[in-house]
Amino acid sequence: MMPLVFTLLCLCVLKMGGFSSSVTQATVQSDIQCHDWGVWSKGSVRVYDGEVAYLYCPLFSYPTLYSYSQTQNSSLSLLWYRHTHTHELEQPINFKLHTLHKDREYLWIQPASAQDAGLYICMLRNISSCVKIGVELKVVQKEGECDRAQPHLNLTIPLQSERTLTCPDLNTLTLPNSTHSVSWYHSCRFNLFRGDRELKGDDLVIYRMMVPYTGLYTCVVSYQMNGRMLQFTRNINVITVVPDAGSKVPIILNPASDQIYTVTLGDTAKLSCRVHLPHLYEEKQHIWWTIDNKTVEQLADPRFSSPEATLVSYDYGDEVKERVLNVMDFSADDLQREFNCSARNSRGFNTIRAVLKSEPYVPTLELGCGLGVTLALMLMMFVIYHVFWLELLLLYRSWFGSDERYTDDKQYDVYISYARNSEEEEFVLSTLRRVLETEFGYSVCIFDRDSLPGGTITDDTLRFVGQSRRLVVVVSPCSAVRGTQALLELQAGLTSMLHGGSLRVVLIQFKPVQRKSWVKELRRARLALTLIRWKGEKSTPLSSRFWKQLQLELPMRRNTQHTQTQLPDITQHTPDTHTQNTRQAEEKLIDPYSTSAL
Repeated sequence: MMPLVFTLLCLCVLKMGGFSSSVTQATVQSDIQCHDWGVWSKGSVRVYDGEVAYLYCPLFSYPTLYSYSQTQNSSLSLLWYRHTHTHELEQPINFKLHTLHKDREYLWIQPASAQDAGLYICMLRNISSCVKIGVELKVVQKEGECDRAQPHLNLTIPLQSERTLTCPDLNTLTLPNSTHSVSWYHSCRFNLFRGDRELKGDDLVIYRMMVPYTGLYTCVVSYQMNGRMLQFTRNINVITVVPDAGSKVPIILNPASDQIYTVTLGDTAKLSCRVHLPHLYEEKQHIWWTIDNKTVEQLADPRFSSPEATLVSYDYGDEVKERVLNVMDFSADDLQREFNCSARNSRGFNTIRAVLKSEPYVPTLELGCGLGVTLALMLMMFVIYHVFWLELLLLYRSWFGSDERYTDDKQYDVYISYARNSEEEEFVLSTLRRVLETEFGYSVCIFDRDSLPGGTITDDTLRFVGQSRRLVVVVSPCSAVRGTQALLELQAGLTSMLHGGSLRVVLIQFKPVQRKSWVKELRRARLALTLIRWKGEKSTPLSSRFWKQLQLELPMRRNTQHTQTQLPDITQHTPDTHTQNTRQAEEKLIDPYSTSAL
């Protein structure tokens, strides 16, 4: 009969909860199968290092099923074991140690140290039955006079009410032939507790609860035992709540009576139910949605979902909670449904219907993505144009530009004007002329090379300039000086442009020139003409910016591969004859050449 009663007791304890693992079979120092109920999740003990700790055997948690006196009468023995990380099996507790003491269903450690932390197992057994359960002991360091760690007790006290605070576990302590004292702290500060709070014996009486009296209360119990001063600490968290007065019926804040929910067909609708829940002691209050008088669970439609209510605000126990109803792929038929927000507690029930209306679907996401892609493309095109604008213009001309050779009867593509000195002459003849003729395929006219002896410089200059499509003027400190061939060529080009001719003038800055040293014709022309800067070695490669800018200003050629152009025999002059002709041409100039002479 006794094993049957013991088995029923174990099943009842398992059903009522409080255990963290299932039943396993183990053999403890005998052949009896011992029912192991694992570790009691609600019985973890946390104690400060150097203070008293006591462990309560969870097998006696339900006196209606089993008590310590019944254990003694039924020949069951209560045994304590300890399990540490250094041993795989439970080790019997040595009660000969002066710090360990067994009192009925309690195990006292007076005091506890860090070495005492671990898993303690209490076992009830006799010849035919055995059951055991574990309790975990944590030993932590105390920070200051009190510790704001997890309190041992949470206590709610209504405003303006009276309440007596008793130090937890004080009644459990048995102190034969000894006295004890209790010290109280509020918010970790020692307080004399005058006025609305008063110490009466071991208790703290609050005659009228007020907001400043909320917070953490700490009681420290001190006593002597076997010539040693011992103590233990307990924390009580006091929470102030509103008095239990009034109707206390839930109040639905949202949806309001004049509120209309706007939903979009085809989109997910979110309907909010926000309720004010008055404080009720240890009572769970309920908030839910119904669709056509059916809850979401009863409807069993995957389009409808409603997560648990979330806390919006807390005010002295009164709460405002919100529960959302999600309706995926909202349709026109859903507008005909009845959506109700409801709330209930022990004091009453309240419900309000949500009013819905639809609005046209605006593809905000699609429009936003389209606008974003458009802006990104525009930005990318702007960056590409800013970096490669020369290449793009040259590419456009190669596709859609027209060759001027087929639209006019001019003989030369380019006429080069420069100051007659060794440095500029070398740049024009060895670099500029070579690239334009050999690489780009232009027909180039250079007066000193292409003019015939015996002619008039003014007439020949005007004729050559008039037969050219572009006038390239190499600007340097020596160019455009009064009485020089270069100034005559510049004046001829500008006159042709002013009278509506098809000639275009392009300026190449060979060396930096201060603007004040320019002649007035060049200063005026600079405002309307393109200036391309030669930067020495940096501009030498054909892929440099200089040659791309220059090619953009010159006539378009679809085929950049140049076939050797037949030049007049006069280009075969020896260097001595060429230099002599140049010097003779410059001596014939009259200073200055007036505009009327052109």
